[in-house]
Amino acid sequence: MLFADREAAGRALGDRLAAELGPAEPAGAPGAGGWLVLGLPRGGVVVAAAVARRLGAGLDAYVVRKLGLPGQPELAMGAIASGGTVVRNEEVLARSAITPGVLRQVVLDEARELVRRERAYRGDRPPVRPTGRAVLVVDDGIATGSTARAALRALRAADPARLVLAVPVAPAETVAMLAAEADAVFCLAQPRPFRSVGRAYADFEPTGDTQVRTLLADAQAAGDRKASAR
Repeated sequence: MLFADREAAGRALGDRLAAELGPAEPAGAPGAGGWLVLGLPRGGVVVAAAVARRLGAGLDAYVVRKLGLPGQPELAMGAIASGGTVVRNEEVLARSAITPGVLRQVVLDEARELVRRERAYRGDRPPVRPTGRAVLVVDDGIATGSTARAALRALRAADPARLVLAVPVAPAETVAMLAAEADAVFCLAQPRPFRSVGRAYADFEPTGDTQVRTLLADAQAAGDRKASAR
C-alpha cells in the first residue's frame, strides 16, 4: 500500500507535478489558459481534482470506456474515448479469438455508456476544448494502458499544445509504452511485480457518478469565481 485513498494520491501527484512541470503556455501561444486537467472517470477524477487544486488549473472529465473481454470483463481487449476513437489490444484479441461481430457489439454497448456518463457528469455544459491547451491527463492508476492510450490518442487528434499523462501507480512496461503517446509521463510508483492498481491504496472503494458531478461542479464554480474577480 502506498496511498491512503485517491485524494491523498492526488495531493502527492500534484506536489510532484508542481515541482517538475514547466509553464503551461508554450512560446507563441499566449493566453492558452494554463493547464487543463482531465480526469478519467470515475476514480481518476478524484485524483485529478486534487491535482488541479494544487496547480490552480481547470478541471474536466474525459470519458473513456474499457472494452472488457466477454466472460473476463476486467481484461481489456481495447478501449473507446470521446469522439469515437477505438484502441484495440491486438495481443488480447488474438489470444482470445474474439470475432469481429462480438467486438462490434461490445463497442456499441460501451459507446452507449460513454454517452450516458458524459451527460450525467456535465449535463448541458459542453466539454472544455483541449485545442491549443496544455493538457494533463490523470487517472488513479494504470494496468494494461488501453484506456489511457485511447484517451491520449483521441486528445492528440484535438491538437493540444502539450499532452502529459500523470498517474500515481502503473507497471513499468505500461509507462514505457505510453511514453510514445504523450509528451511526458509522470508516475509516482512502478511496483515490481505489479499486481493491481487497487493494491496501491488502503481505500480503493468505487467512485460514484454523484461524486464525479460534485467535483466537476465545484471546479466550475471555482473557475467562475476566479474569472469574475479579474
